[in-house]
Amino acid sequence: MKKIVVTGGSGFIGSNLVKFLLKKKYFVINIDCLKYSANPYNTKNLNKNKNYAFFKLDINNKNRILKILKKYKPEGIFNLAAETHVDRSIDSPYNFIHSNILGTYNLLETIRKYKKKIKLIHISTDEVYGDVLKGRSDEEYPYKPSSPYSSSKASSDHLVQAYVRTYKIPAIISNCCNNYGPNQFPEKLIPKLIFNIINNKPLPIYGKGKNSREWMHVQDHCEALFMIYKKGNVGENYNIGSGVNLKNIDIAKKLLNIAKIKYSRVSQKVKIKFIKDRPGHDFRYALNNNKIHKKLGWKTKISLQAGLLQTFNWYINNKNFFKSVSKKLYTKRLGLKV
Repeated sequence: MKKIVVTGGSGFIGSNLVKFLLKKKYFVINIDCLKYSANPYNTKNLNKNKNYAFFKLDINNKNRILKILKKYKPEGIFNLAAETHVDRSIDSPYNFIHSNILGTYNLLETIRKYKKKIKLIHISTDEVYGDVLKGRSDEEYPYKPSSPYSSSKASSDHLVQAYVRTYKIPAIISNCCNNYGPNQFPEKLIPKLIFNIINNKPLPIYGKGKNSREWMHVQDHCEALFMIYKKGNVGENYNIGSGVNLKNIDIAKKLLNIAKIKYSRVSQKVKIKFIKDRPGHDFRYALNNNKIHKKLGWKTKISLQAGLLQTFNWYINNKNFFKSVSKKLYTKRLGLKV
């Protein structure tokens, strides 16, 4: 059986990717240090799966990761281990430098010392391009990160590119738009709004809600990552975008509409509440996804409306997921996290 390592496999995208790869009949090794946004709830049904192994481990621990590679001899690594919440990066940049830059560096060094061919898929973000006020950013678009988070991801991308050229590490970088779907940590926009709707709380929206984001269901992202792994060219970048942009205020309205139509027990009095904008807030992200469409034949399958309804259903049916997250999230961090 072919073996794959997923770093950050207990987080939102990581846990969905782990389940996706298991369905594809891979043996999956999940390496995650289980910080705040990782959640054992996300993989609670996998522990008895004979094709799944979990290691609570920081990717900065080169020696232990090297031992895992030597033991399991995986053919590939999907690197999703990262700090991802922009507001937290503004509050505490060091954690993002440690995880996103040093973590990527140490993972690359581990692969280099392993001395056997192992393909690395490094998962990045559209935020490295910064504000894209007009048009869409393709893979040649200059990096202009705005936050400590996006700067740390841009730095990690450059490290990967350097290791491809200098040490011939077989790596590919993907830059994806905003994801949503099951298991997403509820500091992010969509689960935060769903949580507040379910609990009859106001929906906090930064500024006037006009900031635009491109949205994709996490299952479509997993499909794209797998296609990049199987068909992508080493040393290249691939934008993973849906082409569907919405303002934050419109996402809130869509979720309220789903609640009113599908869930009569949800209060009809929940209102949108505009709050003070965060520092350096990018106005618009938008990816040009022609490359992955034309060269790899990938495209999204899940419409935004169908995806939002499925996601709302998942949170309604998995309320224990919210209970598994620290209560401090709702008492000390009341601002919107995008």
